[in-house]
Amino acid sequence: MKSVIQKAASFAGVSVAAATMSVTGASAAHAEPPTQGCPYPYVCFYVDNDALLAGRPISKYKDVTSGYQAVTPRPHYGVLNTRNDDVVYLRLQSGGSICLEPNTQTVFADAYSVNGIRISSSSTC
Repeated sequence: MKSVIQKAASFAGVSVAAATMSVTGASAAHAEPPTQGCPYPYVCFYVDNDALLAGRPISKYKDVTSGYQAVTPRPHYGVLNTRNDDVVYLRLQSGGSICLEPNTQTVFADAYSVNGIRISSSSTC
């Protein structure tokens, strides 16, 4: 499914910020500063690049679940996982899913929509 994902230059700053947070040795026990308007320990969805740059997520999720939580199916521009130890599975409306490692993000092509999210306590996909 990696072919449906395209990296955007605007997310480069997010990955630098996420990498900086993990290098500082901050533990999961204390709150970390928000990244692109997405505070730890959330997974945030952004509707477009303007919302991402302004730090205005359209929705946030933080609960570890055994099944998928419903996400309003719309063409999501980007998804940011600020969690330090948990992977996130994103179910695509067209079928299949992708996995985001801790402290990572992705940008979707316009043709793809996310309709479910599952946060797992696993640290690897």
